[in-house]
Amino acid sequence: MTDSLISSPSRPDPSAVAVIACGALAQDVARVAANHGWSVDVHPLPPLLHNHPHRIAPEVARLARVLRGQYRAVAVAYADCGSYGALDEVCAELGLRRLGGEHCYDVYAGQSRMRELLEREPGTYVLTDFLVRTFARTIIAELGLDRFPDLRDDYFRHYRRVVWLSQHPTPELAKRAQAATDVLRLPLTVVHVGDDGLARELRTLLCPAAA
Repeated sequence: MTDSLISSPSRPDPSAVAVIACGALAQDVARVAANHGWSVDVHPLPPLLHNHPHRIAPEVARLARVLRGQYRAVAVAYADCGSYGALDEVCAELGLRRLGGEHCYDVYAGQSRMRELLEREPGTYVLTDFLVRTFARTIIAELGLDRFPDLRDDYFRHYRRVVWLSQHPTPELAKRAQAATDVLRLPLTVVHVGDDGLARELRTLLCPAAA
């Protein structure tokens, strides 16, 4: 997967669909769209917006207003993602559609499967391939655990396990997932989800506009 698949094109294709994507999903969205032959240009927003979810809806609105008129449609590759309905208000105002569910875990695993996992163990901390790859930056550094490791108990004392929603597992990713759970001092459960859930959500989001 190369960065060129998710770089904003210098000349937008007016026959394509612009997909405003969470940076944590952008590469996966681009790969799945390419595999299905969907004509999309992916425009990622920074994944660390999830640390400030009140900013997601305004950033999506800002970018959507820029992209409207350059493409035949604009779609939003975010779930609610902690916006507490603010993203839905933006989508309603601008005539956009977003991915289903409360968070990207619902997108990858499916809402019923995620509900089952969390009902079975409410103290579940969830990782995706993106979070496994970027754990040192997006979790350790952003939470200050590299500077103040004692904060681990403040953040994670009520968690009982880590579930890695594995999309494309490799030995390197498996090693990183285990290292991440070692830092958190929690047991690791691996649930393979692949791309099926994301592909299903993208088909619903993009069709008939882009399929």
